[in-house]
Amino acid sequence: MKQYDDIFKEYEQLVAKADAAFQGMEKDYAACIKCAEQCSDCCSAVFGLFLIESAYLNKQISALDENSRQSIMTCADEADEALLAMEKRLQECGGDPQKLTEAIGKERVRCPLLNDDQRCRLYSARPITCRVYGIPTLINGKVHACFKTGFEKGQSYPAFDLDSVYKELYRLSAKFLERAGVGDPERAALLLSVSKSIKTPLEQLLKLETKQ
Repeated sequence: MKQYDDIFKEYEQLVAKADAAFQGMEKDYAACIKCAEQCSDCCSAVFGLFLIESAYLNKQISALDENSRQSIMTCADEADEALLAMEKRLQECGGDPQKLTEAIGKERVRCPLLNDDQRCRLYSARPITCRVYGIPTLINGKVHACFKTGFEKGQSYPAFDLDSVYKELYRLSAKFLERAGVGDPERAALLLSVSKSIKTPLEQLLKLETKQ
């Protein structure tokens, strides 16, 4: 994957900004942030990864020892089964975007990277969504926060702009596709589950044409 090193570097810079935002909030609003070791509520939230995130995670997984990889792959299979069951339940939303968004927000699927001690097996390479889960975030123009936080409704707090981050992730994904010689830049908008990102070899990730 050396041909993508500069793109991964840009992604890591985006990760660093997310970490800095969390640390800043932790410093200024320590009493409101309830994140702690082995607090894994965010590890069951359902969300998708852009291609650049999937590829980066894929790269980190490939560097693990065989036993660690196999353990994660087994958990990824279990997560895929849970996601399939979730998709069947979501069909009841009838394609209504608002109902679908609300329903997904209530779903819980255990992340394949979460071990039995409630710790992330690839913490240093976790996606940006995971890194900012405990602080207010701006998504689709609305502010969201973990239900465990002490941030009070009606009060004004700084919010990490995930919408802007998503635009950057899309840009980096498009750049990644271009570097790989894939002609359709719209694939940069595709989102993949953590389990699919883990299990799918990079060359296959580049060929995916539908939302996974």
